[in-house]
Amino acid sequence: MKIGFDNEKYLTMQSEHIRERIGKFGNKLYLEFGGKLFDDFHASRVLPGFEPDSKLRMLMQLADQAEIVIVISAGDIEKNKVRGDLGITYDTDVLRLIDSFEGKGLYVGSVVITQYAGQSSADLFKSRLQKLGFKVYTHYTIEGYPSNIPLIVSDNGYGKNDYIETSRPLVVITAPGPGSGKMATCLSQLYHEHKRGIHAGYAKFETFPIWNIPLKHPVNLAYEAATADLNDVNMIDPFHLEAYGKTTVNYNRDVEIFPVLSAIFERIYGESPYKSPTDMGVNMAGNCIIDDEVCREASRQEIIRRYYQALADLASGLKPDTEAFKLELIMKQAHVAVTDRKVVPAALKRAQLTGAPAAALELPDGRIITGKTSDLLGPCSALLLNALKILGNLPEDKHVISPASIEPIQRLKTEYLGSKNPRLHTDEVLIALSTSAASDPDAQKALSQLPKLKGCQAHTTSMLSGVDIKQFKRLGIQVTAEPVYENKGLYH
Repeated sequence: MKIGFDNEKYLTMQSEHIRERIGKFGNKLYLEFGGKLFDDFHASRVLPGFEPDSKLRMLMQLADQAEIVIVISAGDIEKNKVRGDLGITYDTDVLRLIDSFEGKGLYVGSVVITQYAGQSSADLFKSRLQKLGFKVYTHYTIEGYPSNIPLIVSDNGYGKNDYIETSRPLVVITAPGPGSGKMATCLSQLYHEHKRGIHAGYAKFETFPIWNIPLKHPVNLAYEAATADLNDVNMIDPFHLEAYGKTTVNYNRDVEIFPVLSAIFERIYGESPYKSPTDMGVNMAGNCIIDDEVCREASRQEIIRRYYQALADLASGLKPDTEAFKLELIMKQAHVAVTDRKVVPAALKRAQLTGAPAAALELPDGRIITGKTSDLLGPCSALLLNALKILGNLPEDKHVISPASIEPIQRLKTEYLGSKNPRLHTDEVLIALSTSAASDPDAQKALSQLPKLKGCQAHTTSMLSGVDIKQFKRLGIQVTAEPVYENKGLYH
């Protein structure tokens, strides 16, 4: 659990840099926030020391100057797109984000529904927000976007979009996920502001790829792994190299769209304020890496975890094989193999010895423990109990949950709730442990070790149930699984 990133330095540098950018544009800046604003778990995994809410905390330093506009695509509402790390739909996440921001004292000015083309579910969501008292604006699809610039930058293009009423110098444009239309929302506002005689500016806050570290640095490769489904590719910014003679890193979509952005800026302002995609960014993360090797190793582990997730999605039929193939290529570029994840060979060895699914977990001090399948417990449940006993310095053979208390839960599951699997899931084991803790000091001692599992690595030799996945996420355990089901049935 070594630290490789100076979070406090980052908060200071980032807020100061944004203040400078606001000043360059006459005190009105539209800031596109890429990635997760409120809980950037990817950044915290690849930059150990980066707190998941760092961007939010940085923004809170600018709270008196900032208002937030949340953007969501009508298409994402229509197809019930789900945020993978939280398991909730994008429209539900908009409500969660509003609550989270306002709970921190940040002002949420409005919600924008983009790429609107009459979707009925978008209409229902708009009505719901308005009933809750929020201002909702609509932006439309523009034919020929983004290449038909004369149409885009006209009254029949951006001009058809609702003008978003804002009241503060810094307008943060954020969204539940990628492809929501954040950049288009910013540019539409620049057009409308210019028509009103206001010279507003645009900047982009994208943590990854980090522009001032090498192209094939594992931190940047981990970003490619995280966006494998979007076909993002990191590349040298050719515009920055030509303008300044300096090598910087950006990603293909920003590089590809930059000539169009420049043309849009020129059509709105008369000239472009930026010479390269890198110029548009305000990311100071690269300046706050204090132990490069720690961040490299953390990123290599993230790439392996992403690869296992792609294999699981492929096995369950959720995604095509192209994503897994791309991640294999990224693993080669990062010079890593699945066996570099210590818990993988440990879990596979235990499964081979027992002839049944098994699991392994790496404790904060580096010790590897395992869990096996039994008549009472699945491997993940056994793994949790074993870990808690070891962390609590309890004997390995100590029963912190009485087998007699497990039997009634099994009977409830099979005889009354219709489950075919009598073994206890992780949530059921923790409930049983908490019940035992009321009268057993050892059970209480084991239960109190739960916070120590946050950040631990785990691996199982068969795919996890939805219940176990959620439980591991709640505990902060970063888990991977072999892409095979525990049973050979067709329905899972």
